[in-house]
Amino acid sequence: MASITLCMAGVSGFLAVALGAFGAHGLKNRLSAEMMAVYETAVQYHFYHTFALLAVGLLLQFGVQHAGLRAAAWLFTLGMVLFSGSLYALALSGVKVLGAITPIGGLMFLIAWACLAVAALRGLS
Repeated sequence: MASITLCMAGVSGFLAVALGAFGAHGLKNRLSAEMMAVYETAVQYHFYHTFALLAVGLLLQFGVQHAGLRAAAWLFTLGMVLFSGSLYALALSGVKVLGAITPIGGLMFLIAWACLAVAALRGLS
């Protein structure tokens, strides 16, 4: 599980940098200020949760085995896909209904953080 989590963090970090650069350089003059702010929010949350996924992966790599950590890894990943992915799609397409997916991704982030907290409270063993 550790190697999968670290691989997901690596891919996610790569995508966050690539999408952030694309937004800063390729979309600057193509999106409205409102949609650019949506895109930037997607990039910010993508980065934050990539770092969280990396931390979980490192804990797993160093032998900490806890169901909460494994759940957090999958939930952080799913949250990035749903939260940031829906915001990227919304900003690029302008299809407002995509914004309805975003809170589901946010919920995945909240549950992932709760799983991490539970794992910590139970001693990460």
